[in-house]
Amino acid sequence: MEKKTSSISLKTLFYLYLFIFGGLAIIGSIVIVLMVYLFKTMNFADILSFAQNAYHSGLLLFVLFGFFAQMIDGTLGMAYGVSSTSFLISTGISPAIASASVHAAEIFTTGISGISHWRFKNLDKKLFIQLAIPGVIGSALGAYVLSSFQGDILKPIINVYLLLMGFRILYSALRKKIMARKFKQYTVLGLLGGFVDASGGGGWGPVVTTTLVGTGETPRVTIGTVNTAEFLVTLASTGVFTMVIGLSHWHIIVGLILGGMIAAPLAAFLCNKINARWAMVLVGILIMALSIRTLLQIIF
Repeated sequence: MEKKTSSISLKTLFYLYLFIFGGLAIIGSIVIVLMVYLFKTMNFADILSFAQNAYHSGLLLFVLFGFFAQMIDGTLGMAYGVSSTSFLISTGISPAIASASVHAAEIFTTGISGISHWRFKNLDKKLFIQLAIPGVIGSALGAYVLSSFQGDILKPIINVYLLLMGFRILYSALRKKIMARKFKQYTVLGLLGGFVDASGGGGWGPVVTTTLVGTGETPRVTIGTVNTAEFLVTLASTGVFTMVIGLSHWHIIVGLILGGMIAAPLAAFLCNKINARWAMVLVGILIMALSIRTLLQIIF
């Protein structure tokens, strides 16, 4: 029975990748043909030039960031925003641009991750609704707050926040098992998670997932549901960022999207097959180290 279940899962994983990359290839080809031959807004030399500029601006590095961030998020149910924002800020990018880029990329990665978790039956529809609606409201408010301040002022504050998020992840991994208890404050949890996610560049998972798993919720279903709700939360914050500061740095967004799309189905497949405790320990230490490094650069 165990072998049959594994075989079915691997087959599903294969078809998910076939669907994703097949769809991307078809859509990309159609867009290029329309822009070159029908609308005549660019030619193949422009496309080649764009690809070269993207490569020289660090696209592959951002693909790598996106891949690792989505592998962390899809398997643990948290830390895509926290980890990818930590990576970006450590390279000198301002908090507002980092958060806006991360959330724009997350529209695609969380969408694919949500589909993957739904396909692997990691979803609770009632919990999804209870978290998604307040999460959208909190996310929109958080994005507006972050967009209203200068990057130099926010950078140390956001790094302290990321340091605390790394500590929270580490603490959640190392604490002793907690007895299951009834949890009712889903609206407050969603609102808070959405706000800190948008204003801090990440935190939906560390706030929402760790709280729910800590009250005895099933980890597999909790991770899948929180990841799926994050799609709507991300959509809301990206809309606000676009209206207030606009979206730039497309090479960052494209890199994060590509890396995340490659990782999302694999992460959903591995969701219940890895030692989550030690993975969380490594993630927590990594985020704390990146935050401390950036804070030291700011101070000295």
